[in-house]
Amino acid sequence: MSDVAGLAARLVEIESINPDIVAGGSGEGAVARFVAEWCERAGLETRLTEPAPGRPNVIAVARGSGGGRSLMLNAHMDTVGVVGMEDPFVPRLDSGRLYGRGSYDMKGSLAACMLATAEAKRRGLRGDVILTAVSDEEFASVGTEAVAGDIRADAAIVTEPTELQVAVAHRGFVHLEVEVHGRAAHGSRPHLGIDAIAKMGRVLVGIEELDRRLRADPTHAYVGSGSVHASLIEGGQEFSSYPARCLLQAERRTIPGETVELAERELREIAARAGEGDSDFSAELRAPISREPFEVAEDAEIVRLVRHQAASALGAEPDLVGVSFWADSALLAAAGIPTVLFGPIGEGAHAEVEWVDVASLERCVEIYAGVASELCG
Repeated sequence: MSDVAGLAARLVEIESINPDIVAGGSGEGAVARFVAEWCERAGLETRLTEPAPGRPNVIAVARGSGGGRSLMLNAHMDTVGVVGMEDPFVPRLDSGRLYGRGSYDMKGSLAACMLATAEAKRRGLRGDVILTAVSDEEFASVGTEAVAGDIRADAAIVTEPTELQVAVAHRGFVHLEVEVHGRAAHGSRPHLGIDAIAKMGRVLVGIEELDRRLRADPTHAYVGSGSVHASLIEGGQEFSSYPARCLLQAERRTIPGETVELAERELREIAARAGEGDSDFSAELRAPISREPFEVAEDAEIVRLVRHQAASALGAEPDLVGVSFWADSALLAAAGIPTVLFGPIGEGAHAEVEWVDVASLERCVEIYAGVASELCG
């Protein structure tokens, strides 16, 4: 195996399932210790921090000689679960692809960041190169939230897989909740009951109509349109009773320019229409979790640097694209750090078969190190 394939394989072997997603997941502790020990051996200034109890970050710095600018390389250490996977923590190299949970999302990228940061140390740059190996990206991103609050950098690359294209935008999301109230009563006494589930049906119709309107009008050059869907619904207590409560959880995906306030207003309007002419309709609306969308200017320096180094490594300038998933890039950009996404080729994020292309990981090491040399001096 190449250096990056071997390192990625070692990372895959260490189970780091996010315990907030899968009960019993080990979290990032073991893989963080491995990353920290590797970085210390590579001569990097390394520290472990805990943005939440038992959820460590690794911060490793190739300290510059002074007078140069700084670059952050960001990758997350946690993974999703492994239901349906065969030998998820036994890395397998086949036809240039490394298989295993996290190989693509995103321990391959983490390995590339580690090697690129070590290379920056060997090159003796003037500015700092900062590896942030973070926890909890798959759930609440407490790792990068802490990084964004504590660490300053002149630019950042979030190394989520982008198929060796330069991603300059992604969607955000708003978690929405609607709780419709009814009145419990025996099914034989309909004059006493109010059916909360039936009343929620009108809300569901409104959500479907909103989604149709949003997707019919794609206005963003890279990520198209927003969307909304019903995610989870619960209500009722037994077969023979009118349900006193129905709770709907929905997700509104937002594009740059759309806000949490917009999503909340849309939901209020849906609920208002659902209750028109019905004095028994009563609902509570909440937006407990949200993340902003992300975009960076096409001519931003970090975008130009990544495209230039990628063109040198790949023989052709990569496309500018948007990606459909949310990433920690939004948090770093909101903290004032010019940020772009760039990562390897692969398939199977959150799927039963996951792999990353090893040759693309090798190019990522070269490109990240090249950007560091150009930016940091």
